Amino acid sequence: MSIVLGDNRYGKAENRVVRITKEGPVHQIKDLTVSVALSGDLDATHLTGDNSGVLPTDTMKNTCFAFAQRHGAVEIEDYALLLARHFVDSQPSIAHARVAVAEHPWERIAEGPHSFLRAGGGTRTCTVHYDGTAVWVVSGLKDLTVLNSTDSEFWGYVKDEYTTLVEADDRILATEIHAQWRHTGESGDWGKSYERAKNALLEAFVRTHSRSLQQTLFEMGTRVLEEVPELCEVRLKLPNKHHFRYDTAPFGLDNPNETFLAADRPYGLIEGDVRRDDAPDAGPAWT
Repeated sequence: MSIVLGDNRYGKAENRVVRITKEGPVHQIKDLTVSVALSGDLDATHLTGDNSGVLPTDTMKNTCFAFAQRHGAVEIEDYALLLARHFVDSQPSIAHARVAVAEHPWERIAEGPHSFLRAGGGTRTCTVHYDGTAVWVVSGLKDLTVLNSTDSEFWGYVKDEYTTLVEADDRILATEIHAQWRHTGESGDWGKSYERAKNALLEAFVRTHSRSLQQTLFEMGTRVLEEVPELCEVRLKLPNKHHFRYDTAPFGLDNPNETFLAADRPYGLIEGDVRRDDAPDAGPAWT
């Protein structure tokens, strides 16, 4: 029997980079979490401890901050592309870079030029892969909590000896949207496509009379691909944030679907991939 080294990568995870762009008294803020992972001709460091091909992870951290300073408040996809290309093109031992960025949104307080409030509209994300020749760009968002107080049903499901769930023809549907979408090109108006994709997700959630969260997931992914033609695939993860009608009868009170117990766990988790039938090969985009 022989033992061999399999796939491997290394990097610096969750660098917290905040870049303030100062235009006179008016400031702009970019608040990012940046993770870098590199792979390539790195067998020696694992097998013999030879580090001659290893770029220190501390250097990766410094590069993230230096590029933020040098390039300013660019879109996160452009920032990730700059980093990925730098690491592969400048290091002979590195063949592939994965750079993932999450942007934490801030809003101005009362139109103050330099006062901000952490916004609650979800976290923008992107992941870029570069192998020296080809680029794969995946954008998205996470932590966007939404709720429909009606227009949601759930009935007609399988029942066995362990089923206690009561069928519902009018229920709350709430979830926390985690969505990623794959671009067909290596460049684009990233900010515009992000806003259009986010709006499409929300429009589909609002307009779908839901008979299951699975149905809503497919409608959301479909709407994104219809509204943003430069995208070819959408992956969604939707936890079902359950709300159960609370029994107020012991208190002499009727509850016509107005007062609920919000249960944070356990929860149903619905995941799905919606894509065009002619979507190009994903390569390592989802790795």
